[in-house]
Amino acid sequence: MLSRTWLTTRTATAAARYASSAASKPFDKILVANRGEIACRVFASAKKLGMKTVAVYSEADAHAKHTKMADEAVCVGPAASADSYLVIDNILEAVRMTGAQAVHPGYGFLSENAAFSQALEDEGVAFVGPPPGAITSMGYKIESKRIAQEAGVSTVPGFAGVVGSAEEAVKIAADIGFPVMVKADAGGGGKGMRVAWNESEVAEAFRASTEEAAGAFNNADLLVEKFIHESPRHIEIQLIADKHGNAVYLNERECSLQRRNQKVVEEAPSVVLTPEVRRAMGEQAVALAKAVDYSSAGTVEFLVDANLDFYFLEMNTRLQVEHPVTELITGVDLVEEMFRVAAGEKLSITQDEVKINGWSFESRVYAENPYRDFLPSTGRLTKYVEPGADDPNVRCDSGILPGSEISIYYDPLICKLVTHGPTREAAANTMKRALDEYVIRGVGHNVPFLREVFENDEFNAGNLTTNFIPEHFPDGFHGHQLSPREKHELLASAVAVHHSKLVRAASIDVADQVSSFERPDGGDFVVTIDGEEFHAGIIQGSDDAPAVVVLGEAGFDLNALSDDELAAGAADGSLPVTTYLFDYDYTHGTDLLRGSLSSTAEALADDADASADDFADDVDSEVIVQVVGSDAETYQLQHVGTVYDVKIETPRVHELRQYLPAKPKPDLSKFVLCPMPGQVINVLVQPGEKVAAGQPVAVIEAMKMQNQLLAETDGVVKAINYDEGASVAADDLLIEFE
Repeated sequence: MLSRTWLTTRTATAAARYASSAASKPFDKILVANRGEIACRVFASAKKLGMKTVAVYSEADAHAKHTKMADEAVCVGPAASADSYLVIDNILEAVRMTGAQAVHPGYGFLSENAAFSQALEDEGVAFVGPPPGAITSMGYKIESKRIAQEAGVSTVPGFAGVVGSAEEAVKIAADIGFPVMVKADAGGGGKGMRVAWNESEVAEAFRASTEEAAGAFNNADLLVEKFIHESPRHIEIQLIADKHGNAVYLNERECSLQRRNQKVVEEAPSVVLTPEVRRAMGEQAVALAKAVDYSSAGTVEFLVDANLDFYFLEMNTRLQVEHPVTELITGVDLVEEMFRVAAGEKLSITQDEVKINGWSFESRVYAENPYRDFLPSTGRLTKYVEPGADDPNVRCDSGILPGSEISIYYDPLICKLVTHGPTREAAANTMKRALDEYVIRGVGHNVPFLREVFENDEFNAGNLTTNFIPEHFPDGFHGHQLSPREKHELLASAVAVHHSKLVRAASIDVADQVSSFERPDGGDFVVTIDGEEFHAGIIQGSDDAPAVVVLGEAGFDLNALSDDELAAGAADGSLPVTTYLFDYDYTHGTDLLRGSLSSTAEALADDADASADDFADDVDSEVIVQVVGSDAETYQLQHVGTVYDVKIETPRVHELRQYLPAKPKPDLSKFVLCPMPGQVINVLVQPGEKVAAGQPVAVIEAMKMQNQLLAETDGVVKAINYDEGASVAADDLLIEFE
């Protein structure tokens, strides 16, 4: 029996805000058969239209953001999606209980399930998506490819049928020519897809894709087609169609930046498409939609080669994850259009009215560890602050709150961080700033990697292919390598943060317990970053004027000189120091330091008697640094996306530290530890078996994805501690070597 919870989250002010559009609302009450950020996104448009909202939730999502956001909420089962969000009968019962007139499926789960669409139709409830026939036709890649060919759409060469065995897959691949893509006939999101470059890889790809597809889509059918690997781009066309024969394409999205066939960063428009190619792709997408009597929002995905020849991949009969970038450059609320189409209304826009306004990026922020091959991360968000609260060019589509749990049951997406600007460069710069300001604590996340992407020269030049990540990060991600200027920005920020701590301490005077001490201006500190040592000091300007930060070579005593001597020596080059004006805003105990850093050398050379207050307007670079954590002498500071350990000591403490013994790191090379909670799918070795470094030894499934675990060193298997099918926690000892 389903349980029902009434939620009163809509305020009187909100009700008044939505009342203006209530007269034209498509439905009185709608239900969203999904969770997380997409449920919240759909609710936002529904509330704008004045419609009442119903959420469904699993037991694990009882306190989730989407559950709290809706006017009503119904529990549809246990945590596992197979027992809750994917159970059609439970969703239908929730519809009956609440009297919802329409159901929006979001993406994933039941969004491309023709049986679900038909069941709603049989209940007299509108499905906010395409008709069952279109879902069936386009929901399977083999059938959709056949229809596309008949509609005159360019397609990728390959075998147009279900591949029955690994042996058949090897034979087909040899006929097509390597490399090939082995992919699931159903579903999407990068699941059940593998690239194979030789016969042995085809066999392994068939096995892994079969298991992954069966688990994710309850359909293990696979196809094999040519993998276009010479400068391919993944570009898709967004379309919207109504039930009156009208269809328009809303330009393209560049989705080439992918990892394991999962999109990471998307943008709209694409830097390479000419108006002629855009029109041709759009017209073919519309032709395909009309061939299957399509209505609602949909996306047609293409591969585009270096010659701008394009090939149909598949059609997604749902709202895409990356739809916000299209909304920001066209001004079209796709969710609102979907509701109106489902209610039988005509499209509110014609093809001639579709424009491109500026540029937009979307970064998918995931709970995963980019330093460990992007393995999923689970846990509770101990602190969570989204960026851009006061910036209309920043949009955060998320389904979590501070304290939310990132569990093993669902996709680890934290947020879709979206930015907009008049140009590609402006939108990218806004994204950099937003990523720098994004505060996420408690789980690992991929913000460091996303930030590094936006620092890449080839990315900024628009030179993208689906091979971008393996080509530019062939050995994985190891953090940002600071330029000399960025290192000075980090040093200046570290000294400013430490100075703030000392000022705070100096202001505390507990009688008879702790004696206060003088305000620590101009102190000399030894700062260590990645083993490199600097001497640094800070000279505060008067009132709100910028500080002067002095950076010297290790061993140079800043305290030996007066402020004027330091300034003059920096200006004429007689001292081994560099001085900067640092106009910053930071309060001890907060998360972000914001500032601007500029060199004082030229100005000081002109006037050696000048003070820091004279150069407040000489700004060279914006600095945003996160204070992630700290202990007595070490700060964890995030700069340009990467977190650095920055040690700050007095010269005397630094001198004495050399006498302290270093703590050796434990040798874990003889153990294979589980990197995240999950389930053991395969154990690939046996006790007594010899293995080589880098050899796969086990497969763990977590968050709907399979991950191979590798041996770190050569050895002989001593013990296997978990059987296939067992549930394991992070850091559980799976395999031991002699």
